[in-house]
Amino acid sequence: MKKQAFKGNIMLLMAAFIWGTAFVAQSEGMEFIGPFTFNAIRNYIAFIVLIPLIFIIHKFSNESNSVKKNSSKKDVIKAGICCGCMLFLASSFQQIGIKYTSVGKAGFITTFYVIIIPVLGLFAGKRIGIKIIISLIGAVLGLYLLCMSGGVEGISKGDFYILLCAFCNAFHILTVDHFSPKVDGVVLGCIQFLVCALISTIPMVYIEIPALADILKSMGSILYAAVLSSGVAYTLQIFGQRYTEPVVASLLMSLESVFSVLAGWIVLHQILTLKETLGCIIVFAAVTLAQMPDSKIKLFKQKKISDILN
Repeated sequence: MKKQAFKGNIMLLMAAFIWGTAFVAQSEGMEFIGPFTFNAIRNYIAFIVLIPLIFIIHKFSNESNSVKKNSSKKDVIKAGICCGCMLFLASSFQQIGIKYTSVGKAGFITTFYVIIIPVLGLFAGKRIGIKIIISLIGAVLGLYLLCMSGGVEGISKGDFYILLCAFCNAFHILTVDHFSPKVDGVVLGCIQFLVCALISTIPMVYIEIPALADILKSMGSILYAAVLSSGVAYTLQIFGQRYTEPVVASLLMSLESVFSVLAGWIVLHQILTLKETLGCIIVFAAVTLAQMPDSKIKLFKQKKISDILN
């Protein structure tokens, strides 16, 4: 069991590394093309990459086969459309925000969804305890240090878009959580990528009108985000969480934010100020606290919180 747990931890750590470094690819990819063009092509490629992975994962997953037998095509399509629409909003806000802020800040603000989810649960009649309240206070304080410069009016356009992305991520996760018990998770992920790509194509064609030459210049970054972030990391997460406790899995995956800062510093030479660094530390501590086990609170199972866009 220890050997399997170690293998699962390594898989999740690799997934977090890919997701964190993907922020760099997302930033560099928009040097020649717009955010909607990047997302449209990225998700089309991710959809194609996931198709063969469906058969591979089903071969080794009895749970997926069981769910597949009990779900109809109508249920899968409905779930894919709903999740794809939410994914479009989350990925669009993130991609636009990265144009105007550092990848490190983007990575940490994105993880804010971990705090938002239980708060949104209040509207569904769920209770939150002192642990979540403390985490929320800490996250708001960290977010202030990370984003503000002289008051509320000081929040940058990029940070604001990334914060909107965090809220949309939370809604996307709740949507996935609603549909995932009813349909095959891998097929759901595949369909949502296609739906997100199709919606992104509309503003790509009518607003950005990209040139083929510019798309080709950005293809390396697009492929990294599509194949590694959406394809490989997604698969690593699915298999990794089979051998790892949910709390440990969530903590490992939250390291995505740390890797984003390191990647931004090493590759793009982006350096956070002392105030921003302190904000990152506080946000990370708040996110970590929110994911610690609590016998009085039934949090959403992390294995259901697996269809997240990067």
